[in-house]
Amino acid sequence: MGCRDAPARSGAVRGPSVRGPWWDRSMSSPPRPTSPPEGSPPEASAPRLVLDRTAPLAVDAPGLDREQQQVVAHRRGPMLVLAGPGTGKTTTLVEAMVARLEGEDPLRPEQVLGLTFGRKAAQEWRERVTARVGGGVVPMVSTFHSFAYALVRSHADPQAFAEPLRLLSGPEQELRLRELLTNSVLDGRLAWPPELRAALGTAGIAGEVRAVVAKARALGMDPLDLEAVAAHAGPLGPAWRSVGQFLGEYLDVLDAQGVTDYTEVVHRAALLTHDPVVQRALRSQYRAIFVDEYQDTDPAQVRLLQGLVGPSASFIVVGDPDQSIYTFRGADTGGILGFRDVFAAADGTAAATVVLRTTRRFGPVIGDAAARVLRTASLAPLPADIVRAHRSPAFVGARYGDGVVDVTTFDSESAEAAHIADALRRAHLEQGLRWEEMAVLVRSGRRSIPPLRRALISAGVPVEVAGDELPLQEEPAVAPLLAILSAVIDPAALSDEMVHELLLSPLADADPADIRRLGRVLRRLERESEPQGRPTPSSTLLTRLVAELAADPSAILPFAPSSSGSLGRDARAHVALEAARRLGRLLHDARAVVADLGSAEEVLWSVWSGCAVRGGSGWPQRLEAAALRGGDAGRRADAALDAVLALFAAAERVEERYSGHRGVANFLAELRAQQIPADTLAEKGVRGPAVRLLTAHRAKGLQWRLVVVACVQEGVWPDIRRRGSLLQADRLERSGLVDAPPAVELLAEERRLFFVACTRAQERLLVTAVASTLADGPTSSRFLEDLVGMGRTEPRHLSGRPARPLSVPGLIAGLRAVAVDPARPPALREAAVRRLAVLAHASAEDGHRLVPQAHPDRWWGLLAPTSATVSVRPEDRPLEFSGSQLSTFTGCPLKWFLGHEVKAEVARTTAVGFGSIVHVLADAVAREVLPADLEVLDGHIDQVWGQLGFEALWESTAERRLVRDAVRRYLHWHLSRPERTFVASEHAFDVSVDIGEHGVHLRGSFDRVELDPQGAVHIADLKTQKAKVGKVDLAQHPQMGVYQVAVREGALDSLPQQVRSDLGLPEVGDPPEVGGAELVLLRLGKGEAPEIQSQPSIGPGVTWVDEALGAAESLVRQEHFPARPGSSCRTCDFTRLCPTKGTGTEVLP
Repeated sequence: MGCRDAPARSGAVRGPSVRGPWWDRSMSSPPRPTSPPEGSPPEASAPRLVLDRTAPLAVDAPGLDREQQQVVAHRRGPMLVLAGPGTGKTTTLVEAMVARLEGEDPLRPEQVLGLTFGRKAAQEWRERVTARVGGGVVPMVSTFHSFAYALVRSHADPQAFAEPLRLLSGPEQELRLRELLTNSVLDGRLAWPPELRAALGTAGIAGEVRAVVAKARALGMDPLDLEAVAAHAGPLGPAWRSVGQFLGEYLDVLDAQGVTDYTEVVHRAALLTHDPVVQRALRSQYRAIFVDEYQDTDPAQVRLLQGLVGPSASFIVVGDPDQSIYTFRGADTGGILGFRDVFAAADGTAAATVVLRTTRRFGPVIGDAAARVLRTASLAPLPADIVRAHRSPAFVGARYGDGVVDVTTFDSESAEAAHIADALRRAHLEQGLRWEEMAVLVRSGRRSIPPLRRALISAGVPVEVAGDELPLQEEPAVAPLLAILSAVIDPAALSDEMVHELLLSPLADADPADIRRLGRVLRRLERESEPQGRPTPSSTLLTRLVAELAADPSAILPFAPSSSGSLGRDARAHVALEAARRLGRLLHDARAVVADLGSAEEVLWSVWSGCAVRGGSGWPQRLEAAALRGGDAGRRADAALDAVLALFAAAERVEERYSGHRGVANFLAELRAQQIPADTLAEKGVRGPAVRLLTAHRAKGLQWRLVVVACVQEGVWPDIRRRGSLLQADRLERSGLVDAPPAVELLAEERRLFFVACTRAQERLLVTAVASTLADGPTSSRFLEDLVGMGRTEPRHLSGRPARPLSVPGLIAGLRAVAVDPARPPALREAAVRRLAVLAHASAEDGHRLVPQAHPDRWWGLLAPTSATVSVRPEDRPLEFSGSQLSTFTGCPLKWFLGHEVKAEVARTTAVGFGSIVHVLADAVAREVLPADLEVLDGHIDQVWGQLGFEALWESTAERRLVRDAVRRYLHWHLSRPERTFVASEHAFDVSVDIGEHGVHLRGSFDRVELDPQGAVHIADLKTQKAKVGKVDLAQHPQMGVYQVAVREGALDSLPQQVRSDLGLPEVGDPPEVGGAELVLLRLGKGEAPEIQSQPSIGPGVTWVDEALGAAESLVRQEHFPARPGSSCRTCDFTRLCPTKGTGTEVLP
């Protein structure tokens, strides 16, 4: 990766045929083209750029207070400027820099240098100086890392590297460390302690080693220094010795590959500034040096400045020790607190100190509340009078008055998020605040940002979240692209689950219902072609279909789309078939690019451009159209496009960083191995009107009219856990390992972070937390007590959620409630209807309805019940039923419809696996494949038990004992039936019953078929349920009855003739006598024997089973599926949808 703020290397830009117009998106604001215009080359849509040479008008100088004027007038020697929040430090720096370019003894622009942290801060500083001087050449304003990089580059041996030195991003460095750590173990190069060896490839250990490496280089230590530290490190000695040796290898690898990391480049720049020749040149060049955010410097940056600043130079640093919040990045508060002595004046006295005492950002209410958080935090060795002046600013000219501070607690995190959304919407709608004038700040991005983002979006609040808060592979828009790349390079990776996800993704854009319909059609076609074959799951058939189309997109489809009309209720299966064809073609084309040795970027472009559909319905076109329309959908589209762009940029960097070709497999492995977010120094600008949602660390230097500081719970904020617990990098100093930072020091930084968050507010500060009433629930942070302080701000607790969301859906709900309420006055109801009509007819310029849900046609409960255009079951074919289906249907037709037809059942549970194991073993024993030996069967159980996926070990242990008991009972039952003759086990049947116009088809299998001494057939059904069937229900148990009917209708006719003769069964077509059926309850029973529940023979003629089948057939043909409350309701998956239950009742008549 190239250095930030450094010019791009030559030859890095490829032609548009590779990159495509998506690249334009990184060069201009939305909308951007996302696919090439038809009939024209990609570059045809590029804008024509013309350099505007008009000189900008100079901006007038702002008014400065007395302290600011002191800083501007400074001409020689060091000066420390303490600037609290809102005191105008940036303005002071700009005016001080401009003053050195004008007036008495002016300096040339190249003699003036400005250093800060973050590209945005550097850019703003540079632009403001340019505006003040009216254009032209301006001084260099750069980040520390950019300056250090340029310095190292300028003094590098031009023959040392074939390509310029490149900077690793944070994720890249972490990945490189993990690879080197793993290889050091595999190669046996380093003698790592045994307790570390197995974990060296993990992200946790890599993070610990990364922290040690960064701290060591910031302190100017080399590998030998770390090994010396190890000699006096006690129990940590072996680990530190290995880390020291690893540091040497790590630095060698960086040099060999021509790359470096952020800490290393500053360390090497600091070494250069202390080289006599280089130092003399630098000091003669830079006569005025300005540093912003000095409290964020680390020891290496201080050393760099010590070598850079000459005794005759003007050296002004601006900072605030109360805003030092980046210790985890190596920042050292001691840098600013010790500045007066480290950079003493030429005469040996302490450096001059100026305190900016006028705060203009906020008024005294916000300022006093924030100051109470700091309380008596020490700023030693700064003199007491300077500390007092710094912490007691004057509040002058605040644009929004004295300010407002609200502290509110809630019952739960979801309630907190709902109330925050409500507060933001009310501020926008009632007080007129623009969305971009508000922000929500949190302590932990990973913990708090995702749920808050979901809650705000669902409430209609536009949200902007920094693109690098999460690793790139966790971005929703990136996930399907990474998945398809995996399938491109490894066809074996195309699992059933992946195919399902890809079909549902925007790449194929299939509908879940259509996919299920296609699966049913594929199963039906398989049964027709292989009637005696073992049924294949529909997911596997779909995977086979996609794999065949990926191998040959022109392959013959299993059925023609034109014939879909003959598919009955599966008529839309061809829609999913077309989606499968699109997915197959994407895979085929991408694999062709890989076969031609294409780069990861080229393979990605093949997939992305392949999604574009003529007519504008593809994923890229949909994103572009949404971005053009704006609103919430536009912001989501922009976020998705940004994530896709970042993925393309990452693929491009792979080709730029390494010599030779890196394949897609390596790119995927590297990207997925990156487990930390990208560097925040590369943050992009915010787009459009939206509420910012970000961490308090990222909010540094920003301000908004309304700031919500959220999730201020004890244990979340403050978070006083040590960041490194294994290698303890925070103990490292030049002298060796010192005592670990005490908790009071960690708490002090958390206070500073909370202070920074609170001081981002200009007009209103809202601090929220969860304060549960439960004994073990979350409690509000101790910081809230400090913020409230002496009763100046009254905290309040809000129970529950907002009564009605202040959003368009909430407004519609309120108007509808009034309109249909007969208790309301007619005039009020009529007014509500008129307002609903206005909303329903509101349209955008392109004609689409803005609020379609306001129209009665979109309201549930008001339209007449609809009839399906396709029958639930084909009207001209027999109705298919199994015994278990009839049992479910008889109990509750609605449950049968939702579970069997809609396929809405929940995922399989471990209870299903329990029963499957027992049935497989029982079948094997009955057919004498396995012996009737409990220990042998127990061994087979052990082989598969781990695949059931129990959530807890205790549950697995308990169920394992019960399955052994069930098998024991089965063996006892199996071996104690001398009067019965075994006929078959797991015997499949397929018979027809003459019921209704087209008959009923019965399909299923018998667990066990036996003959009694009189030659009557008995069916045994093995059950692992936990309760007995009631006596009344047993007599007419539908499943047992279906089994008896199946025997009567010839279910045993498929037995071989020799077996039938040996058993004395009647000839085919002559039904045998049915002796009855029985349930064998293997979980229940006394002693070794299972519980047996017998159902008598149904007898000849029309039976209750025939009547039950007829009733079911009639209801299915009528497509009438009523809900029937009963005992099965306790375990029903659809209780929340059931109209007979409170959770499923209709809200409108």
